[in-house]
Amino acid sequence: MPLVAMDQMLADASRGGYAVCYCESWNLESLQAVVEGAEELQAPVIAGFNGGFLMHPGRSKPENLAFYAGMASTVRQARVPVSLILNESDDFFQIASGIELGFNAVMVESHHLGFEEYKALVKRVVACGKDRGVFVEGQIGELPHGWNGVKGNGVITDPRIAKSFVEETRVQALSVSIGNVHIMTKGKAAVDLEALRRIREAVDVPLVVHGGTGFPPESAAEVIGLGVTKFNFGTTLKQAYLAALRDKMAAYHEPMNPHPFLGMGGPEDILVAGRDAVKTRVKELIQQYGFAGKPARPV
Repeated sequence: MPLVAMDQMLADASRGGYAVCYCESWNLESLQAVVEGAEELQAPVIAGFNGGFLMHPGRSKPENLAFYAGMASTVRQARVPVSLILNESDDFFQIASGIELGFNAVMVESHHLGFEEYKALVKRVVACGKDRGVFVEGQIGELPHGWNGVKGNGVITDPRIAKSFVEETRVQALSVSIGNVHIMTKGKAAVDLEALRRIREAVDVPLVVHGGTGFPPESAAEVIGLGVTKFNFGTTLKQAYLAALRDKMAAYHEPMNPHPFLGMGGPEDILVAGRDAVKTRVKELIQQYGFAGKPARPV
């Protein structure tokens, strides 16, 4: 099945009263897990990689995006509808490269940019992707970070700014800040549903919740009813992956044969354990957000 346009996928979600999950990958095993989990539940899913992480200043050099786009060739062979997003990038050249390499959606990050600079970047990305049918997601507001406790209060999305931003940039989806928290490793965020109602009244494009790991599941139905059609998950998937690897690695000690533990694919293989743990979590999220068995129409 070819990649499905994300505007179609999110429109189907809106009509169906559910949301689609973006389940972020970082290597081959995690990408396999996302696709296989969606296939097993016959559900649409959004796959992809974090552009900001791939060129993080902590790396010795930026990753070659072509390797990650190459891994994503399996996405185009999935038996369910999949969109492929380059998530949270604020580098135009990386974004343009991602579009050339076949990503059919982009989320433009604002965290390190002033508002006018960010708006100009989003306009440039929209123009770059227009002829290729690339879906562009922007954001208004700022999320606090949640490792070792919530840091800062974030900036709740201003409906008036959101409205003018969407109208001026022509983004097709808007990430919002309503109390959701990035990288929340423990506990649940306190979301402001009234803030979301005000945003929904001002903006008519699909809304997106980042920081899905810390989002309170009991509020999912209500925020979906208020226009949220996409939730982002990354932290919870890496937590599951690391826990599985830690458990499997405990059995390995030199001078044992390393091959059964790495790359042979058997019951001792740590990569299989990581993949299976992520797949289990992906399936839980799919079921939780209501879109198992609800594939979008293929294009």
